[in-house]
Amino acid sequence: MSDTVYDIAIIGGGINGCGIARDAAGRGLSVYLAEKDDLASGTSSASTKLIHGGLRYLEHYEFKLVRDSLREREVLWAMAPHIIRPLRFVLPHAKGLRPTWLIRLGLFLYDHLGGRGRLPGSHSVDLRIDSTGFPLKSTLTKGFEYSDCWVDDSRLVVLNARDAADRGAEINTRCEVIAATRQGNEWNLEVRDTQSNSTSSIRAHVLVNASGPWISNVIENRIVAPGKSKIRLVKGSHIVVPSMFDHDKAYIFQNSDRRIVFAIPYQHDYTLIGTTDLDYSGNPEDAVADSSEIAYLCETISEFFSKPVVPDEVVWSYSGIRPLYADGASAAQEATRDYVLEVEGDNNKPIVINIFGGKITTYRKLAEDVLSKLKPWLPAIKSTWTRGIVLPGGDFPMEGAVTLLNDLKDQYPNFDASLLERLGETYGTLSTFILKDSKIQSDLGQHFGAGLYQREVEYLIQFEWAKTVEDIIWRRTKLGLKMNDEEIVSLSSWLKDTLGDETLPVD
Repeated sequence: MSDTVYDIAIIGGGINGCGIARDAAGRGLSVYLAEKDDLASGTSSASTKLIHGGLRYLEHYEFKLVRDSLREREVLWAMAPHIIRPLRFVLPHAKGLRPTWLIRLGLFLYDHLGGRGRLPGSHSVDLRIDSTGFPLKSTLTKGFEYSDCWVDDSRLVVLNARDAADRGAEINTRCEVIAATRQGNEWNLEVRDTQSNSTSSIRAHVLVNASGPWISNVIENRIVAPGKSKIRLVKGSHIVVPSMFDHDKAYIFQNSDRRIVFAIPYQHDYTLIGTTDLDYSGNPEDAVADSSEIAYLCETISEFFSKPVVPDEVVWSYSGIRPLYADGASAAQEATRDYVLEVEGDNNKPIVINIFGGKITTYRKLAEDVLSKLKPWLPAIKSTWTRGIVLPGGDFPMEGAVTLLNDLKDQYPNFDASLLERLGETYGTLSTFILKDSKIQSDLGQHFGAGLYQREVEYLIQFEWAKTVEDIIWRRTKLGLKMNDEEIVSLSSWLKDTLGDETLPVD
């Protein structure tokens, strides 16, 4: 057993766990984080890719959640302008559904509830003459437009982990906590390395359970002297199809079943459609977008677009399990998305904080709230600091993405503009750390396909904990949409030759 006693041990490498690790490390605390798979391998990479207030939550009177979320939009945009950008949403009005006065009221609250600064406000749209109306059915003649933000969710997780590590946190992927036991005024964690199958013991003063949809398993089976979880698992599935429109705005549609579905520009050449809301009782690792969900999303979106979408057009689908707090809501879409922090323990035994629910949008605020609750046990904790402090690669103005790209083009004139654009959108100012002194693209080493070069892969392995093909082409990038089977096999072979026994099987 190591002599080191960490201030905080965190179970879970999703957005909440990595956000807490970053915040805690920046406050001078020693942090150990264990993630049994890859960073963002669960719910945090299976979102609708939005930083948003949640317009529909107003209908369920969740004003605090909406206000807190709206306040965070521009805070997060300023922290990571390379992976977060403003996005305008068009809400067509369909007869027989929510009346226009209710929509106007909701948008008025949305504009004014959360201290909007740089994001433009809402207004009405004549879909008969506006370009956003052209792909829609002619029966949709009027609508509304408002602002939120888009985010690369899995990269947001990785950047928080990277910044946490740079500030002293220990980030351990493929390390599963198999038991957590109180011993005096400390926690003792038995951790299994899932690659070598070796085990080690970790000691910490407090334990944070940020295991997401696995929280029930951790509470009831991993923490000795277990409690009972209060979790409601809700499955959300998405599909990706070739681009359905040629503008850069998104759509939000009201459905007759009272749900909403988004159609969002995705990775330049595609449209992301989602999401479903279904209660789920299986293993979170087994969640997939099944045929009935794919059919539902295709049928629902086809009610609004003049050109219908069919399942055969789906190029990718994914599904995630939201670990919502069991608040007694009758329908999955009505269950609260707000987070609940449950503290178990007292002055006589070390505490654990179990995290239920939460949204990507409010992860930074959640981290602050967690650390606020820990002050009685960790009195040396420093004050809040994350607001206004950029994530790695985000050290340029909020609206400076075009300038960043132009600077890259000037610095690397012999490179494809599309490659530089993707690198800028993925790594921000750290793009030059990958490109370095290259003169031509072949200087970047072996080309695996779709603009993925050896030097970028090496960077992801060295600085972003990537170990598998899926880590690289789906979570660190989305190049899996464009790489063919032969290219993926080539990448897999290179990883095996490079990492040897450290390489994991293709997911």
